[in-house]
Amino acid sequence: MAKRSKKKIGEILIEQGAVGQAQLVSAINEAKSSGKRVGEVLIEQGTCNEKQIAKALAEQFGVEFIDLEKPEALTKIDRGLLKEDLQRKYSVLPLRKERGTLLLCVHDPLEIEAFDLIGMVAGGRADVGAISTRSQITGFISGDQSGPDLSRSRLVTASMDSTVDKSMDRSQDRSQDRSMDRSLDSDANESGIVRLVERMIVEAVTGRASDIHIEPRKDNVLLRYRIDGVCIERDLIPKSMQNQLLARVKLMAGVNISERRVPQDGRIKQTIDGKVVDFRVSSCPAVHGESIVLRILRPDSARIGLAGLGFEQDNLDNFNKIIRRPNGIFLVTGPTGSGKTTTLYSALNDLNAPDRKIITAEDPVEYAFKGINQVQVRDHIGLTFSTILKSMLRQAPNIILVGEIRDREVADIAIQAALTGHMVFSTLHTNDAPSAITRLIDMGVKPFLVASSIQAVMGQRLVRILCEKCKAPEDNPDRKVLRLIGMTEEEVARGGMMKAVGCQACGGTGYRGRRAIFELMKMNPEIRDLAFNRSSVGKLRAAAVRGGMRSLVEDGKIKILRGMTTPVEIANFAQIEGFSPEEIHAT
Repeated sequence: MAKRSKKKIGEILIEQGAVGQAQLVSAINEAKSSGKRVGEVLIEQGTCNEKQIAKALAEQFGVEFIDLEKPEALTKIDRGLLKEDLQRKYSVLPLRKERGTLLLCVHDPLEIEAFDLIGMVAGGRADVGAISTRSQITGFISGDQSGPDLSRSRLVTASMDSTVDKSMDRSQDRSQDRSMDRSLDSDANESGIVRLVERMIVEAVTGRASDIHIEPRKDNVLLRYRIDGVCIERDLIPKSMQNQLLARVKLMAGVNISERRVPQDGRIKQTIDGKVVDFRVSSCPAVHGESIVLRILRPDSARIGLAGLGFEQDNLDNFNKIIRRPNGIFLVTGPTGSGKTTTLYSALNDLNAPDRKIITAEDPVEYAFKGINQVQVRDHIGLTFSTILKSMLRQAPNIILVGEIRDREVADIAIQAALTGHMVFSTLHTNDAPSAITRLIDMGVKPFLVASSIQAVMGQRLVRILCEKCKAPEDNPDRKVLRLIGMTEEEVARGGMMKAVGCQACGGTGYRGRRAIFELMKMNPEIRDLAFNRSSVGKLRAAAVRGGMRSLVEDGKIKILRGMTTPVEIANFAQIEGFSPEEIHAT
């Protein structure tokens, strides 16, 4: 919200000579008894005109006053930034966008609820950028003002597509919504919730979000989007809307809306901009109400191709050779949200051919692929990973994907499958590639089976990529951060390092999109001997480096020197021994 000065509007009007002290006192008394604002009363009494009140409000809120009767006002308005029906409904005019915020020319800077709704539709926030009179704004919208550019402005506005109404395919959701105006009928509140959820979903998808977080708090409901791996606060929804909002999302997800004591999982399918988008919905009881997360599943993300994941050419060549081996286990490791599933799906998409039979066991099945037999784990009916794996082996597959190796039973079956002529892909939650060996042995798998069945282990993380439109050369990098990732002065002197700046294209963050950094450990005789002898992670890592493995940090350095990302990103997401990400921000 525009910063409001400490002066009251009456004081400003007296300073401007627009009103006398006695007239102001009379207006204040009338405003108290009638419930109107002082400015409204002064206009009704004929003491001030609309323009004088608007100028005083502009000074009070520290924004520009725009006289829409003057021709130069046309150069400040961009009608194409907001639908005309919203301009008419709220008597506002769009000016420009700054750092994701739509600045408006308004007559009443205190219409905060209207700004929130406009911001939701516009795909960001809305705030006061200038003030004019109500009659001038409504006249401008109606086309009463003359000027050489007005007809063009109206044409652009008329040709704009509705962000929500035309993006959302309502065939996926039969709910009817007539208006956000609560005064229209008894169903207005429900209609408002339907519209709010639709706008929230469209905004998150078009804004490249991966998750929508709805988090009830004591006094309100926090709405956040996760974009490029970072949670961004979007809005604070009134507490009075909490129950209807949560019920609407749960209804769309197909879960029990009356059950609030236990976690529930569901799915939503919507068509947005002509593409079907799946949402995986998870609700979890919390102190102030159910916390709901909608995970946005984009089918295209699994089909970007191996080259688009972030591989350096040498790692890509090795990766392509490994996944085409006839048998063995290939593991991808990393924490939740590090892109493991996307990497494996990209590999399967590359391998998918009529002469190969591919079966997957997943919990849940995130993306559907033609030509691949995908099985959903259902623990409640006994359809577990181990049950599916045993059945898979009777289906004579060439390639098997196991969503995650969680326990010894699944690990043993996966290893037996690898030893009997199948290529097995799976994931494991470990900090780095060498740790996968010790993790399997700790599960109870015999060391000689681990040593003989695994072909390679790949660790990965996702780091944000600098925005191409605003990144700039980094002339003075933080030396402490450079030390944390082991960058030498010689490496820095090579040049090519860039820094985040921030622009409208990236929402002011300086980053747009993510790529993976990898460490690919290929098994060789030395590593197999160490695994057989239950050697420590340190010894396994040393042997892997001698065998040609480039660590996560070293892979990140290549991307830093290419100007793709920053040292801070690598330090935050790559695991460095003895390093905590908080150290960066402590200085």
